[in-house]
Amino acid sequence: MADLGIARMSTETELGGTLTRADLADVVHHKLGLSRAESAGVVERVLYHMCHSLSEGENVKLSGFGSFILRDKGERVGRNPKTGVEVAIAPRRVMTFRASQIMRDRIAS
Repeated sequence: MADLGIARMSTETELGGTLTRADLADVVHHKLGLSRAESAGVVERVLYHMCHSLSEGENVKLSGFGSFILRDKGERVGRNPKTGVEVAIAPRRVMTFRASQIMRDRIAS
């Protein structure tokens, strides 16, 4: 997997800030030499394709990063913790993320 320098972003990101689309586009701009507009377009297209695949019911796997997995949860009975009243929770589709072993190792170190 090519090192795009994402691990060496701004000080704010390293201190627990949020990595944004603009940050990703900036890395693409500096590492690949594309214009800022082209870099932002690349990031947007990647995110669009990921979202589109997920909306079509497909899981998304990024080797060395992790997998975005869709799960269908059935209807179930929940309980209001304050009043104790039982409430039906509608069936729904949820997305989960499972980090790859490589990502887990990087986070742990």
